Amino acid sequence: MIDKQPARIAGMFDAIAGAYDFLNHLLSAGLDRRWRRRAIEALGLTGRETVLDLCTGTADAGLAALAGTPGAARVIGVDFSGGMLRHGALKIRRRGVSGALWLVQGDAARLPVRSASVDAVTVAFGLRNVERLSETLAEIHRSLVGGGRLAALEFAMPQGGPVRAMYLWYFTRVLPVVGRAISRHGSAYSYLPASVGTFPAPSTVTDLLRSHGFTSIASVRLTGGIVYLYVGTKAPAEAFTAGPPGIRAATAVL
Repeated sequence: MIDKQPARIAGMFDAIAGAYDFLNHLLSAGLDRRWRRRAIEALGLTGRETVLDLCTGTADAGLAALAGTPGAARVIGVDFSGGMLRHGALKIRRRGVSGALWLVQGDAARLPVRSASVDAVTVAFGLRNVERLSETLAEIHRSLVGGGRLAALEFAMPQGGPVRAMYLWYFTRVLPVVGRAISRHGSAYSYLPASVGTFPAPSTVTDLLRSHGFTSIASVRLTGGIVYLYVGTKAPAEAFTAGPPGIRAATAVL
């Protein structure tokens, strides 16, 4: 059993925040950018939406949501790692989008947004890091307006053949060594394959989404099955008036 206590996981991400973006692009051979764009496309944005980017890290998915054609009108990025958010805030200022992308330090199992206040939710490779997955999915559903969509990316283990063998070799042998050498963190890039190995199978994830009230659920296999894109919609009948989108109590806003 992997220890996913929020303080421990947040501390790990704080420690690797400076090398995180570089390693993401290096270790995925740049495919991480393509995966995030695919997730944003799945939201079907019109240019008027407020998007919640959960487990935003250094805000790459939030920035991708703003850069879509059309993109989001505004993005709220939530993460429990202050170190990651500080690096994200620097990128946001450099790109001149501070007025459209706000970063909030908060807990995925108690999202700092009002009920029915966001039009879409993205989660890029963060669901496997939360300690209470069921509570997190319930919070995502609560935060969405009726008809709002979720697009979540997560790593998976390919089921068989040469892709699985190559993936396991790379994931368990190469990635931890390279990650450790560049990030200078002893366990962060050993945690990654371990967390993927214990994350629910795609069929279980879709069942969980259904059990939390999502409809029109799809799981899309990407890059030979090493990544899945999960899409779901909150039923329109569940919409109600909650006032303008807003941020409720949170640890910090950057």
